[in-house]
Amino acid sequence: MTLDLLTALVTFAFVTVMTPGPNNLMLMASGTNFGFSRSIPHMLGIGLGFPLMVACVGLGVMQVFDLWPLSYTLLKIGSVAYLVYLAWKIANAAPPRDAEASGKPLTFLQSAAFQWVNPKAWSMALSAITLYATGRDLASVLWVAGVYVVVSSISTTSWTLLGQQLRRLLKNQTRLRIFNWLMAALLIATLIPVLWPA
Repeated sequence: MTLDLLTALVTFAFVTVMTPGPNNLMLMASGTNFGFSRSIPHMLGIGLGFPLMVACVGLGVMQVFDLWPLSYTLLKIGSVAYLVYLAWKIANAAPPRDAEASGKPLTFLQSAAFQWVNPKAWSMALSAITLYATGRDLASVLWVAGVYVVVSSISTTSWTLLGQQLRRLLKNQTRLRIFNWLMAALLIATLIPVLWPA
């Protein structure tokens, strides 16, 4: 991989992972409701799960959609249903004190598995492989996945810290409830490009 191509890939990866989407909104909500340290497994699940997904997409998963187009429709239906369920959980999250005792943030495996039903993750993975690993050879695919490991660590940390800082402003239960409903609504809004593509 040339330096120019690597620079372009890093820029692409940074922009795609830092912009609001299901992962980042859920991390911010987790940081707010559970704090930074309890959100670390959620962060690691995204930071390692998404690059693994990128590698799998580059090494053959893309061909499933070509061979069986219905699989893409089924993926969209599953993605929408799961995101609606997660939005409901965020909207009804307990206040931080109650959440500390009874609530649970996503685990490593849950957040890693979520990447496979995250519409933005699919869009990012397919685009990254198409643009930066055109031959789909192992070395190129691993470069793309490796860049996402590094860039995702910056993004997951930033969004979770943002949520943790918001926690100070949201000590009032009414404000926290409004915040959680807003996060749930924004999570549902991320489905608009999936349900009504341009």
